Amino acid sequence: MLRYLLPLGIFFVLAGFLYAGLSLNPRDIGSTRLDKPAPAFTLPKLSDSSQTVSHQDFMGKVSLLNVWASWCETCRYEHRLLMYMAKKGYNIYGLAYKDTVADAKNVLVRAGNPYIANAFDENGHVGMDWGVTGTPETFIIDKQGIVRYKHTGQLTVELWEKEIKPLIQQLEKS
Repeated sequence: MLRYLLPLGIFFVLAGFLYAGLSLNPRDIGSTRLDKPAPAFTLPKLSDSSQTVSHQDFMGKVSLLNVWASWCETCRYEHRLLMYMAKKGYNIYGLAYKDTVADAKNVLVRAGNPYIANAFDENGHVGMDWGVTGTPETFIIDKQGIVRYKHTGQLTVELWEKEIKPLIQQLEKS
């Protein structure tokens, strides 16, 4: 009897793991940066390499850091939403990730520039410090420079309305 029940028990345990795994979001890989200070960095500005962007730029205001690249198709789809957010006065910084200056600048000339400043991370080293796994990725940093949110993948209007905008409003009050 045990010889029939043991395989059946193992089957139900494995089926339970499969069921739990299917309910997970494969894009949500979490972040080791949440509730920790933004990684220290200083990078040249995309618009003028004689100037820099650093983690200090996030201090004193709630900021959004958008990791993007000219070669990223998904980044193009979220660009209109970033333009809308910038027009509404939100503080958006960009991290041009593993790109070329010419290609990245070309995207901003064609599609508009929603960023207060764009850091140019040619080799992706700063992106790795942030835990970037690909583009696009978006982080929200509070007034004290603490990372409070990470989203991997395209920003959507629904995500903006339900998660990001309320969080930004809450962080601005504190």
